[in-house]
Amino acid sequence: MSQTFSTSDVSSHNKPDNLWIIVDEDVYDLSKFQDEHPGGKKILQRVAGKDASKQFWKYHNESILRKYQGQLQIGSLDTKKQTAPPTPPATPPPAGEREIVKPQAESGTVAPVPGKDAKEQSESLDPYGDLVPFADPSWYQSYHSPYFNESHAALRAEVRQWVESEIEPNVTEWDEGKNLPDSIYKQMGERGYLAGLMGMHYPTHLTDRRVKSVAPEKWDLFHELLVTDEISRAGSGGLVWGLIGGFGIGCPPVAKFGKKALVDRIMPGILSGDKRICLAITEPDAGSDVANLTCEAKLTEDGKHYIVNGEKKWITNGIWSEYFTTAVRTGKEGMNGVSVLLIERNFGGVSTRRMDCQGVWSSGTTYVTFEDVKVPVENLIGKENQGFKVLMTNFNHERIGIIIQCLRFSRVCFEESIKYAHKRQTFGKKLIDHPVIRLKLAHMARQIEASYNWLENVIYQCEKMHETEAMLKLGGAIAGLKAQATTTFEFCAREASQIFGGLSYTRGGQGAKVERLYRDVRVYAIAGGSEEIMLDLSMRQSLRVHKALGMKL
Repeated sequence: MSQTFSTSDVSSHNKPDNLWIIVDEDVYDLSKFQDEHPGGKKILQRVAGKDASKQFWKYHNESILRKYQGQLQIGSLDTKKQTAPPTPPATPPPAGEREIVKPQAESGTVAPVPGKDAKEQSESLDPYGDLVPFADPSWYQSYHSPYFNESHAALRAEVRQWVESEIEPNVTEWDEGKNLPDSIYKQMGERGYLAGLMGMHYPTHLTDRRVKSVAPEKWDLFHELLVTDEISRAGSGGLVWGLIGGFGIGCPPVAKFGKKALVDRIMPGILSGDKRICLAITEPDAGSDVANLTCEAKLTEDGKHYIVNGEKKWITNGIWSEYFTTAVRTGKEGMNGVSVLLIERNFGGVSTRRMDCQGVWSSGTTYVTFEDVKVPVENLIGKENQGFKVLMTNFNHERIGIIIQCLRFSRVCFEESIKYAHKRQTFGKKLIDHPVIRLKLAHMARQIEASYNWLENVIYQCEKMHETEAMLKLGGAIAGLKAQATTTFEFCAREASQIFGGLSYTRGGQGAKVERLYRDVRVYAIAGGSEEIMLDLSMRQSLRVHKALGMKL
């Protein structure tokens, strides 16, 4: 804001019909806002013409300030220091002109000479964010990392700016409304994010959308991690699943295993955000036990179509989707009789209804019914009766997405808790000064950091391995890490709720993120494979793989 005011200027606006207040040295005109204020007029009129910073932060969090700042702020105090614009980074010289520095020996000095295998020491990236310890990954806070570079930092800034301006101020409203605006999903496509969230090289042959800050040829799995991670900072599983839940698990099987004609026909519309897709595996009687699903697809006598009958349950984004990547039974019982079909809503016989669930309210959880749906054989994904391989490859990608979300949600719980603990006072001192509160925060931090470092290693292995190798060698580790991430999330949500007390039991207000995430905990522990199934699978798969590698006992 360009206008500046003195405190005496503000103090003169202290009437119900002319009401200004100060929050953190910024000036707000609330004269016309009083009727909209959820807490009523009187509480605003009591601070008319005054500095209301203390009262504001007692009842609100940053998302409320960001939501209304644009329409209510009219200027700042003349005592407020203006923040200098950041200094742009120096433009590096072209690769061909870069000066080559050679070590020079000086008389009387023993200088080590770099050998042929010596590598240049990489610099840590500039600090980013609020620098609350453990509230962000360590590389945000100028610690060294072998995984992230300037392109990742640029993407991080791009996504965070979008989330903080377009998404975070509205998350509570969208969650309560159990829906997301189509325009926000459309932006996911326009900004190129959807195309980068499939666990594969950026598909330039399927879309003309591009990520502004990262060239397609530079895109890697750590960029994908960042998009999911930064969107998850908004603190809503419903938001994340509403934007990328159905797409992130429904689209990759088609892109990787679908016939070229099918992929070329439907993928551009999906990646642009114009069409939506979901994954339909779970049934009323088949969840983690995928091999025993019963949704049936019978081949017609002329061999040109499958006739599909059955039900699918808890299908994320199904209510909005035009395409359903569907696991069906085409053969005998067990995993060797499972196929995957892309069912299109316009085939007819597809009906969907929204389900009311404990959490992830804005994700469009759906019950799907297929009644004599006629599906062309060209819509077979992979080979008939070999769909289990398609699904297993996809499970690793799905579970990594869940892991990323859970660990960022754990950080959100931690960050909200530590900020609240620095302003809330009990028994004459701030919460942070009570050893028991610091103990809770320490237990949250140690689990977050251990889990995130494991995640970085798994992502790196996925980046280096061929997809089939990764499916076989990393399946056990990813299953174990999924269980680790969901239990960490549950622990952090509970401890955050204890620190916030009654505020975390009330929808909205300062404890809104914690209350919302606590509702989302259970679905993360169940979706993509329950914790018990994951822990058992982690051992069985790892032992099987290492036996093949030559394990000695």
